[in-house]
Amino acid sequence: MKQTMSQKLLARASGKSTVDVDDLVWANIDVLMTHDPCSPGVIGIFKKEFGDEAKVWDREKHVMIPDHFVFTADEKANANLRIMREFAREQNLRYFYDVGTKDYKGVCHIALAEEGHNRPGEILVGTDSHTVTSGAFGLFAIGVGNTDAAFILGSGKSPLKVPSTIQVKLHGQMQKGVMAKDIILQILKDLTVQGATYQTVEFSGESVEHMNVDDRMTICNMVIECGGKNAIMSPNDAVIDYVKNRTDKSYEIITPDIGAEYSRYLEYDLDKLIPLVAKPHSPDNVDSVQNVKGTKIERAYIGSCTGGKLSDFIAAAEILDGNTVRVDTFAVPATRSVSEGTISTKINGRTVHEILKDAGVYVTFEAGCAACCGGPIDTFGRINHPMKVISTTNRNFPGRMGHREAEVFLASPYTVAASAIAGEIVCSNDISRGI
Repeated sequence: MKQTMSQKLLARASGKSTVDVDDLVWANIDVLMTHDPCSPGVIGIFKKEFGDEAKVWDREKHVMIPDHFVFTADEKANANLRIMREFAREQNLRYFYDVGTKDYKGVCHIALAEEGHNRPGEILVGTDSHTVTSGAFGLFAIGVGNTDAAFILGSGKSPLKVPSTIQVKLHGQMQKGVMAKDIILQILKDLTVQGATYQTVEFSGESVEHMNVDDRMTICNMVIECGGKNAIMSPNDAVIDYVKNRTDKSYEIITPDIGAEYSRYLEYDLDKLIPLVAKPHSPDNVDSVQNVKGTKIERAYIGSCTGGKLSDFIAAAEILDGNTVRVDTFAVPATRSVSEGTISTKINGRTVHEILKDAGVYVTFEAGCAACCGGPIDTFGRINHPMKVISTTNRNFPGRMGHREAEVFLASPYTVAASAIAGEIVCSNDISRGI
């Protein structure tokens, strides 16, 4: 039987040669990631079901990453961190990237990649819906709830239903002013927020084969916004090099069978793609930037697992170089490594960090999710009163970035940076460079 990538991965993880769509399998989990909003709940359920003295199934396979509600005086958020620290000590966990220490990394989805936890051919489960980001590395990566995570913590296994797969083929090359964020916004427009419910979205085509790691992660990251169970791409040379530089653990490259059956087929010519924006209050409320051009904004935001990678800040800096923002603009690196990259990477003789600061952007070195998920009242960049905001983040539901009445527009770093300069939504091609 011809198998898709997800079918092959779930068959391998459950000790089977093949699996059918809708089969229920008991999959062996290679990595479990829990973060600060969910770790205390997972730990509590784990202890209730397995006992106060129980040990996790594998101390090297449970990765704990605080990132959502960090750098805050909020007592409840800090209590979550204390619970994580205590559990890490009890279990002698190898991978706990604690905030306030040299081990702290930042946003879990990017940190998993940077620290070598994303390995092709494996099953990775996380307590965050955007865990699907890791599918960019050729693995089956999904988000689960606290109860499922607690069961994995004690057993190393999880019951999973084999999803059907939507195949998305990408051809051609992105034109000036277009980024990976525009690709996934176009797909969201076509699929809608329910169009891939409990399905895999498998990406292929020559564009995917030649795509860099950051762009792959951006696209896979937002598949959850169309209801997808997971996103997945066959590893290319860029992925293989990236992984080899970050882990010495073995892994297996899995590719789909020729002739595998898909539930739906979508195909895109990137040469024809234009800059897009998701209007309030849904990620699939997508329109061309040209059609919303001139919409006044009061804030711009560059950050998150979707738009806070080094390549995202480089793109923003290319637009901001020699210009000044007209609205409050916040920049939050996804990880410490990204922060360091903005200081070491230069454009026209100046570092990315210098370009952002000179343009009037509020830049923080404190990597994390920050205002993407709202956060406590003292969160950097949080929206605390109604305003129009353009952001590189992944969700624009009411209250997502703070205030319930804020209107959040989602766009690429190019478009966000250009709009910050203009004080209204514009294409990056409309902004002249100062140098």
